[in-house]
Amino acid sequence: MPRFENQTVLVTGGQGSNHVRAFHAEGANVVIGGLNAERGTALVDELGTRARFVRLDVADESSWSAAVLAAENTFGALNVLVNNAGVQNPPATIENTDQATWSRILDINLTGTFLGIKAAAPALRRAAGGAIVNIASVMGLGGTAHYAPYVASKWAVRGLTQTAALELGRDRIRVNTIHPGVISTPFIHEPAAGAAAAIADFYSPEPFAVPRLGEPADVSRLLLFLASSDASFVTGSEYVIDGGLLLGPALQAEAA
Repeated sequence: MPRFENQTVLVTGGQGSNHVRAFHAEGANVVIGGLNAERGTALVDELGTRARFVRLDVADESSWSAAVLAAENTFGALNVLVNNAGVQNPPATIENTDQATWSRILDINLTGTFLGIKAAAPALRRAAGGAIVNIASVMGLGGTAHYAPYVASKWAVRGLTQTAALELGRDRIRVNTIHPGVISTPFIHEPAAGAAAAIADFYSPEPFAVPRLGEPADVSRLLLFLASSDASFVTGSEYVIDGGLLLGPALQAEAA
């Protein structure tokens, strides 16, 4: 029996299509929340049954309320929320980062996650429990020069996640974070707005323990575990999936 049969999953973010496909393949009803209607409806057309697109501005509370209501009205309940929407700032020192950029990154990455938890919690409670998984970043586990807004937002998501886990645990709602390293998506292959180069242009995974870029499927497999009953005793936890990036360079065999 598929792990998510008769369950409904709401996934946010334009780069969440791989996660949506993974949940759908495991039997879930999927609600795709985002601003790009063309991309969202194309994915719904691809999947066929058990899929719906809803326009969702994650920084707007009323938009969240409408998305959660649409999930319940369409499929009867909401069982899983994946806060996947996120944006990167163009690289700049703190002194050269304008307040508008700071506010935009925090609005989407942090406030969007906060509003998602706030909107979904009552629905998950009505469904007798469920799971929330917030997609953070390895940048939320250490400092990174020139990316202060993004780093700050992902550090804050960690504290928000742990607080939500404490508040919602007795309602059988689990809340966890995934901290991806460099994953091969347009997010790292395309420059952020206002940036001249993409992250992939100056990053090589060769020195690290698993010498390759991560694939979206790597993250999706971990996400499916955390959202499923297989992780029923896991809440408030942080899962790093970075191929060893945070460990530092691996010692080459010939140098040992």
